[in-house]
Amino acid sequence: MTILDGKALAAKIKEQTAKTTAELASQGKRQPCLAVVLVGEDPASQIYVRNKHNDCVTTGIKSLMHTLPADTKQEDLLSLIDSLNADDGVDGILVQLPLPKHLDEKTVTERISASKDVDAFSAYNVGKITLGRGGFKPCTPAGIMRLLEEYNIEIAGKECVVVGRSNIVGKPMALLLLAAGGTVTVCHTKTADLAYHTRRADILIAAAGRADLIKGDMVKEGAVIVDVGMNRKDGKLCGDVNFEECAAKASYITPVPGGVGPMTRAMLLENTLTAYTNK
Repeated sequence: MTILDGKALAAKIKEQTAKTTAELASQGKRQPCLAVVLVGEDPASQIYVRNKHNDCVTTGIKSLMHTLPADTKQEDLLSLIDSLNADDGVDGILVQLPLPKHLDEKTVTERISASKDVDAFSAYNVGKITLGRGGFKPCTPAGIMRLLEEYNIEIAGKECVVVGRSNIVGKPMALLLLAAGGTVTVCHTKTADLAYHTRRADILIAAAGRADLIKGDMVKEGAVIVDVGMNRKDGKLCGDVNFEECAAKASYITPVPGGVGPMTRAMLLENTLTAYTNK
């Protein structure tokens, strides 16, 4: 069994990003710039945003932080996005989700210019993924694909099972695997006999957001297992996969933490660089 080390690969990607931004600086060009908007004081979101800010600082990407109170009105948030859209010095815009319940995430997401939508959540960018026309790819699925590529894991012709149907991970993950030649099944928490499907998987992506959902008897011998889950169990961070049970059968498996999470953030940096280059 081999650990899919997302932390190590993300470090390599960040090193390359820092090299690129240093070259831009040596040519007298401006820094690529990522604007991050955080509404409210959700502890998990604060940690995510702080980590993204630190990634930018260490790789030479300018980080613009906009922290708004939880009672921010929808029109005020949209006005901020409009100003960032119009700012030629801003390459990428990220509004940290989830938003407070009185704000409409769909409206907010769609307000971000497609050319600055480095999360790739807008209908325009999702449509380009669906049609295989390039553009930004959502950071978590893109990070998973890069991780599989790094370890020379073949996707074409393999049975790929995605557990989870979110717009952020499950759906785009299925599309990217399909584009790579995988035979893809999408399951979710309402799937009857989930184990029947997961046992067929050569490549299993667990992204349902339920701790220990995937047990050892639900995976086939030699499967590649990617755990996207970030859950708390007895005060400890854990994924959707029971690591000990599944690692005993897997050929490759991601740890939690240190697997998919660092890759998600690395892909955000790459998308920001792409947005900068596209200009």
